[in-house]
Amino acid sequence: MDFRFWLPVLCAGALSGTSCALLGVYIVGMRIPSLAVCVAHAALAGAVGGALCGLTGPAMLAPALVAACAVALLLGHAEGRGVQIDANITIGVLFSLSMGLAFLGIGLLGRLGRPDNAVRNLLWGNVNFCRWSDVYFMLGVTAVLAIFVLLFRKELRAIMFSRQHALAAGIPVGLVWTVFLLLTSAALTVNFQTVGGLMIYSLITNPAIAAFQLTRGHGRTLWLAVLLGGLSSLGGFLLAAILDLPTGATIVIVSSALVGAAAWRRARRAHGGNA
Repeated sequence: MDFRFWLPVLCAGALSGTSCALLGVYIVGMRIPSLAVCVAHAALAGAVGGALCGLTGPAMLAPALVAACAVALLLGHAEGRGVQIDANITIGVLFSLSMGLAFLGIGLLGRLGRPDNAVRNLLWGNVNFCRWSDVYFMLGVTAVLAIFVLLFRKELRAIMFSRQHALAAGIPVGLVWTVFLLLTSAALTVNFQTVGGLMIYSLITNPAIAAFQLTRGHGRTLWLAVLLGGLSSLGGFLLAAILDLPTGATIVIVSSALVGAAAWRRARRAHGGNA
């Protein structure tokens, strides 16, 4: 394969893994892993809506981003208003609605006689389709996300520990949470093409779960999760290329294997400490 083809694909895979893992540390730490599924399906519903309107290819990502951000704003608004409903319940309701709209739209595509290949690509993902224009977009979103985490790391840690304590300390929880949700929406949307809407949940959660099992300390966990996320994407892509396997599914399997290896390592350390 031509190196000029491989280079943007490898860059896209690395950016996808690192940005998803960076988000995952906070999503897993807050114990709301369903957030990734909810936002991903909202983006998918937006993309399907775009396809129903005649959009194809990269143009479908615009309505996907709008739909994902709309769900993020709804969640952030509920948080800011102090709605007395558990976050996972709100996320579950929005996830169900988004999933229903997405699959209703897919069914309507067939009834209207419109092609659904572009939608299927978003469902399953394929990093092989990434080009330099996609890489630049992903790089911009990843950079903004990294800057936000760097500037608001103390606030995010406080919210991850306890939202009530963060509010009592004067932290604008609603604002920080809403911005975090909007960046989550942007990151998940631009990563659709790499892993796919149905499997991106694993790339969000698995590297973070593995990092939490292997190390302690917020900074070390962040760096290790980012490293494992990049390893999941690059390793999955290379394995898929060598064995001619679906890329998104292979990335998920590699990330799951890393969780298993981390659990085994933690068990070995615990056994050694008790010996």
